[in-house]
Amino acid sequence: MGDGGIGSLAARVREWIGIDPDPETRADTQALLLLAESGDPRAVAELRDAFHGRLRFGTAGLRAELGAGPRRMNRVVVAQSSAGLAAFLHERAGRRASSSMREGLGAPQAPSVIVGFDGRVNSDVFARDAAEVLAGAGLDVVLLPEPLPTPVTAFAVRHLRASAGVMITASHNPPRDNGYKIYLGDEDGGAQVAPPDDRRIAALIEQELARCGPVPARSENYRLAGSELVDAYVAATAGAVRSGRSADSAKTTPQPVVVYTAMHGVGAGVSRRVFSLAGLPEAIPVDEQDRPDGGFPTVVYPNPEERQALELAFELAASHGAHYVVAHDPDADRLALAAPRPDDPSRFRRLSGNQLGLLLGWRAAERERAAAEREQRTPGGTLANTIVSSPALGAVARAYGLDHAETLAGFKWVARVPGLLFGFEESLGYLTDPQVVADKDGVSAAAEALALVCELHASGRTVWQLLDEASERFGHFASAQIVLRRSRVAEVEALSAWVREHPPVAFGEIPVARVRDFRTPGLAPVRANVLAYDLADGSRVMIRPSGTEPKLKVYLDAFSDVGSAADRRAATRAALGPIEAAVRSYLDGAALGAEPDRGEAL
Repeated sequence: MGDGGIGSLAARVREWIGIDPDPETRADTQALLLLAESGDPRAVAELRDAFHGRLRFGTAGLRAELGAGPRRMNRVVVAQSSAGLAAFLHERAGRRASSSMREGLGAPQAPSVIVGFDGRVNSDVFARDAAEVLAGAGLDVVLLPEPLPTPVTAFAVRHLRASAGVMITASHNPPRDNGYKIYLGDEDGGAQVAPPDDRRIAALIEQELARCGPVPARSENYRLAGSELVDAYVAATAGAVRSGRSADSAKTTPQPVVVYTAMHGVGAGVSRRVFSLAGLPEAIPVDEQDRPDGGFPTVVYPNPEERQALELAFELAASHGAHYVVAHDPDADRLALAAPRPDDPSRFRRLSGNQLGLLLGWRAAERERAAAEREQRTPGGTLANTIVSSPALGAVARAYGLDHAETLAGFKWVARVPGLLFGFEESLGYLTDPQVVADKDGVSAAAEALALVCELHASGRTVWQLLDEASERFGHFASAQIVLRRSRVAEVEALSAWVREHPPVAFGEIPVARVRDFRTPGLAPVRANVLAYDLADGSRVMIRPSGTEPKLKVYLDAFSDVGSAADRRAATRAALGPIEAAVRSYLDGAALGAEPDRGEAL
């Protein structure tokens, strides 16, 4: 039979099979190619999707489903990406060397890279591939010896003064995904790679392919990190938590009962060490989820934002009469905290990322005020959150005389805020000690959250009561989120384009008072696919595609400062309901391919 008109595609696929070092993906690709050449339309579509173009840099690197082809995560893509990163680091070091020579400082050392990995399928294989290619390019490479949390790699870049770091992880993505995350040292201070450097690395990947071919040189001349690196992270993280607690609060009894889940990830061992060294309670583990397992057998999505992923932890907590549940995502850079519902203590409710971000930010502000009083100075520094997170942190900053910054989504922006004291994003990411790690860190955030709830427990209060206190002091900020999942990123981009082509003038009966399109030059450090609608009643709607998964995310915010905490909650709930219904109705127009009801300007 014929090849179904895929001759040029088949040639590219055969070339890939010839360079793929992984026997599993080679065999899978060969079988798929045979189906495609026999005229199977699904096989043709799958090959075209996998081999048309290359993976694009998203949130600080690459992330995609495992499989063959330049648009999937596999050993070839990891090796080629590492070659491009090596070329970038040599280029950057060359500029620095020229500057040093002009200033009479002598030649700098060769670039160095830390390579870490989590417990996902092939993470260890990809990490060794990256280490070998980076070493083959003449870099000084240190490979972490075992699956470890992403924050440990981020810490290592700064702690060892490395030029860069690579973390093989897909964080909380679906089980069949993996990724290649890049950190930059030197003047970037260990933060995630950001524009324009990510674009330059992507360009150098293509240049290296043209210059050296698709198979980069390799070397086993790299080093394994010793246990002292994790020891240093544990000591620094626990020390930061201890320094923020009073001597009395560190000794409070009784301690709350806490359940912990690693979500089949790598957070358990390091977290337990930090909790112990910081004088925090020993958590009861969810045994079924306590060890790394890239198959994620007990969850559909290994994401602590998903209630299903927390069900085992909630069941265990209920059986032990626990006061709190602490959950990490698989690479332990995100944190969820849950507590018994105030209206039904037999059931647990997770705090939203905005709620926990508010409480941890308030704690950071209190800490800064106490330090300023001890040192007889004016409080200073910045509390920061992403633009799609609740505005509540701004109210905290104003109350404490601190600066407040809103950044584009992603910790590559949050970590770069000058004078940062604390930063968060609504998707359960928190940076509680910027002096230790320049990225979201679920381990340090978990320790800070436990320190907070220990103090609350000792005083007979709950986290829900503390949130009521925050509402009465700063005003009540309520948030909701709509997530529209699609099968492919291209579908999400098309949906986002539809929104721009059919702009709303109102949501329900509330007019849109101001529109901010973050693709407009000058509105943010780089143009971003984010639309913000400020409504006439003070509410807000923000729409953006996810940076890591094929889904469109819509963020809704409302505010009230009238009456008691209960009154304020009721007012914002009443405001959010109609807005959410109107947004869903508006977006239904895209699904139907119809002109939407965009509302009427009042």
